[in-house]
Parts: sequence; structure tokens; C-alpha cells
Amino acid sequence: MAVTLAEVAAHAGVSPATVSRVLNGGYPVAGGTRTRVEQAVEDLGYVANGPARALAAATSDLVGVLVHDVADSFFGILAGSLQGALAPTGEGARRLAVVCNTEGAPEAELAYLALLEGQRAGGVVLTGGAVEEPEHTSALTARLTRMAAAGAPVVLCGRPPLPLAPGLPVATVMFDDHGGAFRLAEHLLTLGHRRIACVAGPPGRSTTRERLTGHREALRRHDPTLPETCAPLTVHAGFERSAGYDATRELLRRGESFTAVAAANDTVAAGVVAALKEAGLRIPEDVSVAGFDDLPFCVDTAPALTTVRLPLREAGVLAAHLVTGRRALPPGGITTLPAELMVRGSTAPPPPEGSRP
Repeated sequence: MAVTLAEVAAHAGVSPATVSRVLNGGYPVAGGTRTRVEQAVEDLGYVANGPARALAAATSDLVGVLVHDVADSFFGILAGSLQGALAPTGEGARRLAVVCNTEGAPEAELAYLALLEGQRAGGVVLTGGAVEEPEHTSALTARLTRMAAAGAPVVLCGRPPLPLAPGLPVATVMFDDHGGAFRLAEHLLTLGHRRIACVAGPPGRSTTRERLTGHREALRRHDPTLPETCAPLTVHAGFERSAGYDATRELLRRGESFTAVAAANDTVAAGVVAALKEAGLRIPEDVSVAGFDDLPFCVDTAPALTTVRLPLREAGVLAAHLVTGRRALPPGGITTLPAELMVRGSTAPPPPEGSRP
């Protein structure tokens, strides 16, 4: 039986009129009251749209695509290829992709999913690393379970699977972040680097965890003492260019010597390069720099950036086919796409001891 507005009001301890004002927007509601109402809506699984409640099992041609930052090339490529595969041309496509920019905020992710559920979305694709917080994971799992049970396929693209009940139309498309980071660190070690700095992504993100674990495993396999040696050279930062720049300035300020930097992604690597050049260091003669993702600008930097290529366009097309049912779910519901090391001019053997400026 559908949850009523009165039930939401009782759960939140407010009047039905207040619930209506929160859901409709445009009316002043105290922040604490708004939070209680939104939590009640989430807890009870209330769908605000009346026709949507009456047709809870029906779905539309709308597919929601959640991204962290649509201005980031990583998400732009993913969303663009996915939207292209859903375009209203050709047989079997004809879907409207709605891109939702969450800015990586867990509350925005849940809010957009609630809106998509209210619009009876015919499917949803969540892209990018997941926020690894138990409370958010639980709320996200509950929301996606309801949507999938109502007939809206769910695709997790570039993030780990969730503990959803078996039998639901849910697929996971993962990148081999761990293996890619392992091979990148292995490349730097083979060149002779032992003081390898790592500008990792923000903590509490699945992408950060996978890439940092792969990086450290390569260090440990080469020499069990290296993870401890390089630990002071690891800095957590955001995924933006400015984060890479600031993190590198912090590493230089500490006075710790390093001959290579493995960045969380290519955008961060661009900030790393800028900070090193500003400090008078040459790349790769003094410091090697490597990124991750292989975004289009990597081949145009000077020198061209060594990085790990992720098949972003292929992932977008695959996600589109899975969310529309044009491709059957793989065994276990999980597909892992490979990561390829791309060696370019930004990495080279370290300078001889004592020769670094």
C-alpha cells in the first residue's frame, strides 16, 4: 500500500501542510524541519507524485544518469557516450537521458534518486566512485532496491556493487582501478624510483581506496619496506587540478625528497606538474609524473603524460545497453573492464643521487 502524505507528517512530527511545503518547494521552511521531513520521506519510501504512486510499477522512457561533476572530462565522456547510446535514433534506443550533477555529495545523490523515483524513471545509472559511509550505503541500497523492484533497472558504473537482493535488475560495471594503479607503480619502480610520492584522492571514496591499495601493493611486492618509506609522501586531496597543485606544494614544503609522483587522476596530475615547474623542477629529468584515466588532453601536455587508460566510452555504451535491457546481465551481475598502462614522456629514470636541483 502506498505511503500517504499524512503518514510522512506523523513520522516527522509536523503537519501535512508542512510536508507539502517541503515537497513542493518555494516556501520558507526551517532547516531542521526540512531535514526531518526529508528523512521521513526517505525512511518511508514516500513518492511525492500522485500519479506515480498509482502507477508505482510502471516506468517511463527517462533514464537518470548521476555524475559527480559534469564539467570533469571523466564524467563528460562517460555521460556523453551513454547518452549517445540512448539517443532517439535507431532501433531499440529511444530513451531520454537526464544527467544529474551531484558534486560528489551523498545527500544530493539520494535527493536526485528520490526525484527520479517520483518521475517513474525507466532506469538509473550511477557513475564514479562511491562514498563509503555505512549510513549512506544503507540509505542508497534501500532506495535502489525500491526502484529496481518497481521495474527500473539500475547500473552502477565505475563503483563497487551494493548488497542488493538477488533477482533484481541491477548490474555493476567496474574499472580495474586496483590493477591499473599496481601497474603504474610497477612502471615507476622498474625505472628505478624508490621515493614515490602519491597524491591520492579524498579518503572515504571507493576509487581512492582501490587505487591507493594497488599502488601500495606494488611497492610492497618490490620491497616490503617501501610502503613505510613512502608513507610520508602520500597526501590525500580532491580530484581537481587545484588539489594536485596544493598537495604538491605541501609535499615540497615538507622537504621530503621524491623523484616521482603518482596522481589520483590526470586532472590532479596537471596541478602536480604546474607546482613542480613553478618550483623550478623539470619533468621528467628531475621528477617523473603520472596520472590516471587517460583523458584526451594527456597527449597534448609537454611532455605527454604517462597514465592509465580506462575505457570510459566503452563503459558508457555498456551501461546504456544494460539499463535498457539490450544486453543481458552478466553472471553475478558484475563486469570488470581492463585498465591499460600508457607510457609517455612524463616518466623516466630518476636523476643520479645529488644531482637534483
